[in-house]
Amino acid sequence: MRPPLHQVRARTVVQSARSTLTALADSVAEGVAAATTRPGLLALVDQHAAAIRESLDGDRRPLSAAALAGYAEGVRTAALQHDWQPPTGPVDWSAPDWTLTRLLAVCALARTLGGPRPGPLPPL
Repeated sequence: MRPPLHQVRARTVVQSARSTLTALADSVAEGVAAATTRPGLLALVDQHAAAIRESLDGDRRPLSAAALAGYAEGVRTAALQHDWQPPTGPVDWSAPDWTLTRLLAVCALARTLGGPRPGPLPPL
């Protein structure tokens, strides 16, 4: 017997969101590592995470993988539309651009969710 369609869709959305967050964590893995050794970067990520939480109304309802994945995709799409290019080489994490810092903050928030984590970051 097959499960009702609404249950299949929800599971697929969660899997898709987690996949997006995992790919994001992989793409900023160097920043994840840098945040563990650079207090200034960690503070910057924390500020961005607070802004994201506020934007997603995270203080009134729990953050979800779908909300964070959608937010990250929106940031990336908007940045690309404004001629931002993802880095092709090493990033200077002592002075990362706004977009990379925002995406790194999404990864930090994703770590606070239950379930599999997309990548290691120190707690906020």
